[in-house]
Amino acid sequence: MTCSCPEYQSGMTRRGFLRRAAAAGAAGAVAAFAGDSLAGSLAYASPGYTGDVLVVVSLRGGFDGLSAVVPHGDPSYYKARPTIGVPKARLIGGNSMFGLHPALAPLLPWWNAGKLAAVHAVGQKTPTRSHFAAMEAMERAAPGTSIRTGWIDRMLGVQGASSPLNGVSIGSLQPQSLNGPAPKLGLRTVDGFEMSGDTPSTPMAATLRQLYADAPPLLATPAANTLTALTTTAEVSATAYTPANGAAYPNTELGNGLSSIAQLIKADVGLMTAAVDYGDWDMHENLGTATTGQRMHTHLADFAATLAAFAKDLGSAGLAKVTLITLSEFGRRVGENASRGLDHGNGNAMFVLGGGVRGKKVYGSWPGLGPAKLVDGDLRGTTDYRSVIGEILQKRCGHGSLAPVFPGVKPTSFGLVTARTG
Repeated sequence: MTCSCPEYQSGMTRRGFLRRAAAAGAAGAVAAFAGDSLAGSLAYASPGYTGDVLVVVSLRGGFDGLSAVVPHGDPSYYKARPTIGVPKARLIGGNSMFGLHPALAPLLPWWNAGKLAAVHAVGQKTPTRSHFAAMEAMERAAPGTSIRTGWIDRMLGVQGASSPLNGVSIGSLQPQSLNGPAPKLGLRTVDGFEMSGDTPSTPMAATLRQLYADAPPLLATPAANTLTALTTTAEVSATAYTPANGAAYPNTELGNGLSSIAQLIKADVGLMTAAVDYGDWDMHENLGTATTGQRMHTHLADFAATLAAFAKDLGSAGLAKVTLITLSEFGRRVGENASRGLDHGNGNAMFVLGGGVRGKKVYGSWPGLGPAKLVDGDLRGTTDYRSVIGEILQKRCGHGSLAPVFPGVKPTSFGLVTARTG
């Protein structure tokens, strides 16, 4: 007699199923069947969460904030960058001290509407010029402690996130900011999330459900999480996604990532936080002038077009429930090098976009670029990036004390965002 259950139809046993995913480890074995990649991650909230969706765009490689948010009012800027400095006449937005790179023009409507702001001279408490060390420190965000979890994972814990989709990594490399106990799954895009090898002749999902129905919690929980994630994303992607309001995302890693995030936000699946990477900012040579076709101009233009598409897609009502921030592990040196590029530095600029942002302004304490004002040739970081996030967490995401997320950190009092009332 042959059993008709999926387990035997597929010729699969729990041992065989686990052997196929052995490299992932016991708790992570199930997720190995569904992991796609695009540099980023998502996390879903508990049903009671009413705060903003916090979107974190990591500009990996060392973003040059001095090219994006130009301190044209500081005469030392042009002395330090005689060939790659952005001419004052080409700047947009800004004020008597700062102006935006012309490639950021797609974002100018949101800047002028007060929904986009920048924070300058942000940095880490213990800066380093090592990409690996700086990124690890930024995503752990707890220097001087023994804490090894990531700050987004800790944020989820504070919010009481308990959905099976508490954490979804979009990418081949899970951001360290999500390291911790929250369950995590991987996907390239919402539409592309599926269980590897799941076909009518090899019903992996059905087999998974059968095999783990009576398994101990260590194995049953990740199995249930995977099945729930598969069901939810299948429902979301059942209808082809069309961005609203004429928004057109660039066909890039960042464009596909933010499009998927917008899709999930509008599907109202309970998204709490989303993270996506956008790299290739490590411009040691040939950074270029502020003209079309030059390296920095091209990269900033793609960045701006994508964020503008995201904001346009969400519309004013959707953006009112979202705060997007940019982070990078460090800035670049103030002075250009002999290759007309920029080496690793310290202080940097962040962008903040959202319905609750008090924009059209550059926040922060400007330290100056004169030789005596620099730290080993770098812009001094006068504002801890965690303090900026802290103000957002308290005013837009419903947090009280920041201690569980950012030990020993006080939020900025810039008035960067309004307090959410509902």
